[in-house]
Amino acid sequence: MTANDPLSNALSGISNAESVGHLTHEVSPASNEIGQVLEVFYDRGYVDGFEFVDDGKSGQFEVELKGAINECGPVKPRYSAGADEFEKWEKRFLPARDYGTLVVTTSHGIMSHYEAREQGIGGQVIAYVY
Repeated sequence: MTANDPLSNALSGISNAESVGHLTHEVSPASNEIGQVLEVFYDRGYVDGFEFVDDGKSGQFEVELKGAINECGPVKPRYSAGADEFEKWEKRFLPARDYGTLVVTTSHGIMSHYEAREQGIGGQVIAYVY
């Protein structure tokens, strides 16, 4: 059975694995988008690491969890946000100011909303984590 939204399935699987206390989680199928979102999670300190494993098909990511994620999920529909509009989306998806991270896809790649604000670029909000 194929997934309609692999990013949503990956984030819900990570959230479920964190909530029951697992130390690792396998995200399958792998994609560049999921890999870049996991890179943001790693850079912001929400996961200990992740590794791509080639299984001869689409591959999978082995994610090392550290218990730092309270909740993560996709943002549907993907809202456009200017460089000065991230605070509005922080209020909607994050529990408090400067607590958590919005994952944004921009013309410069996928990054956290902190990096996008620093660079002065906008994009589409695709996920959140706190």
